[in-house]
Order: sequence, then C-alpha cells, then structure tokens
Amino acid sequence: MKIKSVRARVFEWKGKTVPPQGNFCSNAMDLVYSNTESMSTFRFHSWTVVEMETDDGIIGLGNVALAPSIAKAIIDQYLTPLVLGQDPWDYEYLWQRMYRATHAWGRKGVTMAAISAIDLAIWDILGKSVNKPVFKLLGGRTKEKIPVYYSKLYRTNLEDMQAEAQKYMDEGFTMFKSRFGYGPAHGTKGVAENLKAVAAIREVIGYDNDLMLECYMGWNLEYTKRMLPKLERFEPRWVEEPVIADDIDGYAELNQLTSIPISGGEHEFSLYGFKQLLDKKAVSVVQYDTNRVGGITAAHKINALCEAYSVPVIPHAGQMHNYHLTMSTLASPMSEYFPMFDVEVGNELFYYIFDGEPVAENGFVQLDDHKPGLGLSMKTEFLDQFNIIE
Repeated sequence: MKIKSVRARVFEWKGKTVPPQGNFCSNAMDLVYSNTESMSTFRFHSWTVVEMETDDGIIGLGNVALAPSIAKAIIDQYLTPLVLGQDPWDYEYLWQRMYRATHAWGRKGVTMAAISAIDLAIWDILGKSVNKPVFKLLGGRTKEKIPVYYSKLYRTNLEDMQAEAQKYMDEGFTMFKSRFGYGPAHGTKGVAENLKAVAAIREVIGYDNDLMLECYMGWNLEYTKRMLPKLERFEPRWVEEPVIADDIDGYAELNQLTSIPISGGEHEFSLYGFKQLLDKKAVSVVQYDTNRVGGITAAHKINALCEAYSVPVIPHAGQMHNYHLTMSTLASPMSEYFPMFDVEVGNELFYYIFDGEPVAENGFVQLDDHKPGLGLSMKTEFLDQFNIIE
C-alpha cells in the first residue's frame, strides 16, 4: 500500500454566525489596546480538510483548524512531496521526515498543525486498511465509555448562564467548564464580575458536580496570583490557561501557589514542549489537541510521557481525533465536549464538515468497536454554506 495523492481543501464558512458579544471570553488580546472586539482574532471560521488516497483506493481524512489557508500551503508545497509514494504504515518515519524537513521554520504553531492533518489522514488509512477503529491500534478500549464535560458557558448575562448550566445538568452532565469574561484591563469591577459568574454557576450545579474555569490566556501572572485565592472557595477542578502559553515559568509558579490545579497545553506543540511543561511542574492537567501537536503519532507519545509523570491528559475540544486517544489510555480520564450549535467561535465547524462525531448521552460518549479508522466521513448537507478552496 502506497500513498497515491493528498488533497487539501479549505472550507470557508459563509453561513449564519452568532455575532460577537462583549466580555464573551477573556483572551490574550485583552491586554493590547484595540478598537475591535478582542475575541475576534481567535475566531476561526474556516477549516482545512485533507483527503489522502492510497493506490488501493482507501481514503483517509485529516483536518487542521489553525490558520487554514497557510496550513494548506504548507501541506501542498512542503509536506505532500514528503509522503507521496510512501507506505502509510511507516508512520513514524513519515512523521520524522515532515518534522525534520520543516524544522528550520516549523516546530510549533501552524506547521505542526499541518503535520497533524497529514498524520491524522495516515492513521485513518491504517484503521480502514485493517477494518479496525484507530483506538484499537493504539492500545484498545480502556474505558466502557468516555466521561465528558460540557464545555461552553461563555460569559453572557448570569441568568442565561444559569439556564444553560441547568439545561445540560438535566441532560446528565456532571462536569462543566465556564469562561471568564474579564481580566487585568477591567480592574476591580472585572474581578467582581468574574466572581459573580462563578458563584452563579455553582448556585445551579452545586458542589457535587465538577466546575472548571478557563481564562484563555487573558490574564497575567500578577492578576492570576490575586484571583486564585479568591476562587478557592468555589473549589474549581482546575483553572485553565491563565497566562500566555510561552510563560512556562509563570505556569510553574501558579501551579504551586494554591490548592487549585493549573491546566494548559492547548497552545503547546510536540513531545518536547510537553516535556518542558512536565519537568517544570507547570501544569497539573495537560490539554493538547491532536490536530495541533503533530497528530496521533505525537499525541500517543505525549500520553505515555504524561502517564510517567502522573499528570492526566484531557484533550482540547472533543472531536474524534481526540476521543480515540482518550479511549486508548489510562492517562486520559475524560474528554471535553461541545454540543452542535450555531457557528460562534469556530470549533463548531467540525460538526458541519464531518459526520460521525458521537453525541453525548448522560455525560458520556461512546466509540464504535466496528467503525474503522477515525470513524468520520464528509458531511454533504451543509456544503452550500461553505466556500471551498482547492
């Protein structure tokens, strides 16, 4: 079996989107003066899909959401020539080939995300070629089903947030993640607003359900050091990405500061990046995304590394490429989960492009032992809502 072709297409959403709201989610742009809504730079309303075909007609699907047009160019110009004509079962060789050939200008960010898309397509082919789901190739089923936490609860008015939490608690969820809407630029009023939002959600879900809190890199070290003691009474399971991803020493200081675990890794890349985080005890929870860190080949290694450090892995964003990793390792106790809803930040596009994503029931998702590969296919019903760039 040889790789015959690689096709990368950008799917640009032109359908309905939820308009931006003020203080929707703190983020890294909050500390930089701008006339535009700060979250706008983190909205991604396009996605690159990779379709890789072998000489015996198997088609593997991969995807990348970071800077899709740039990722497509990297895939077309640099990565595809490295894998054409190769045996997809030599996946470690192909991964090293892509990683080392782009090392002078790659290593992290969009280049690693582009490598991830190729690697995902390769693993989809491997599963389909032996008629097994990918998680069976990685270690098999380690859980009867995957516990998932409800991950939306962006900052809106408190009554709406409470109603949203109640709705999904009624559907059987016992774990919830909420986003802070305010950071250092909003002063003491913002501190009070953040605390009010956490209190409002705890009022609904109580203390026998888990609550996770996300900053999305919107705070800084000084502000987080002031906030963590104030948050302790709410008993969060973790506080996520309080500072920018490059401030590893800041993460390490915060992770030793209070009883609240600090999580991160959504914006970290490669095995080496996570070794740095773990060596410095910078995070108590690792949150890579398989379509960013180098694909399944890299994520599988990161899982083993985290298991050795006794640090749990809870991948970012749900999605099938992450669920297969979660199912196949004891290092990963649960997954994130977004329900399908109107396009807002951009994660939602996955559900408009692909069929096969499992729907949560009573706070769990299940993977099919008999669905080969990643278990995804291209969805056709929303094609007219995209501009598709070849």
